[in-house]
Amino acid sequence: MTTIHVAHSPDSDDAFMFYALAAGKIDTEGLTYVHELQDIESLNQRALRGELEVTAVSIHAYAYLSDRYALLPHGASMGDRYGPRLVARAPMDPRDIRGKRIAVPGPLTSAYLALQLFEPEFTAIMTPFDQIEAVVADGGADLGLLIHEGQITYADNGLHLIQDLGEWWFGETGLPLPLGGNVVRKDLGDALTRKISRQLRESIAYGLDHRAGALDHAMQYARGLDRSKADTFVGMYVNDWTLDYGERGREAVRKFLDRGVKAGLIKKPVTVEFVD
Repeated sequence: MTTIHVAHSPDSDDAFMFYALAAGKIDTEGLTYVHELQDIESLNQRALRGELEVTAVSIHAYAYLSDRYALLPHGASMGDRYGPRLVARAPMDPRDIRGKRIAVPGPLTSAYLALQLFEPEFTAIMTPFDQIEAVVADGGADLGLLIHEGQITYADNGLHLIQDLGEWWFGETGLPLPLGGNVVRKDLGDALTRKISRQLRESIAYGLDHRAGALDHAMQYARGLDRSKADTFVGMYVNDWTLDYGERGREAVRKFLDRGVKAGLIKKPVTVEFVD
């Protein structure tokens, strides 16, 4: 019996994606999956240390992991004309964010890289992702960069949308904004890697085909969202892009990281490697 540690965020979209594996809905052919749930910045840091066989990571973080991990062709969180949202207590012109204090969800998050590409001059306040709305509301930052459920709950907390970075990126490139992906450690070997890859894809497909059951499972990680909003949020980040990046998705990953390199935000060129 081979044990595979698979790690992902405690979010409704990731829970939906891994539902079939966690609930024993698919044949794992002798593999035992141990699920570990942590926030994405913690997973990025653990992947830097090579601790996990399979994990969700930020696409930004992959720039520093590509020597040890390859991207699985499925499991992507892509912002298709939507993505991390920059919010403030009062409306403002997006051009006026220069020099402001912005609460951001971690240095290796894709949201942070996208914000730096959008506006390089600001003061970053590293903040746990689930505290950003409160920090902005309390005046601890001028703006906040929201990921996860905050992208659809900010108005409930009296905050205003200043810029949707997924919409901005689409205007720049015509591509979706690659936010998260699943990676597998290269030292597992081809046969095991292919088996894991196939089973993770089956898990995503099962959830999409059995939406009600997968959503029931995901609701325990929905952090206060009602079922309708959780369904909306899951639909944003578990969809056809998640089953396979496709050519446009792969191009988006390469372009996003390449822009980071050209802007001097990522210090060395990145060779993007996908598992077949």
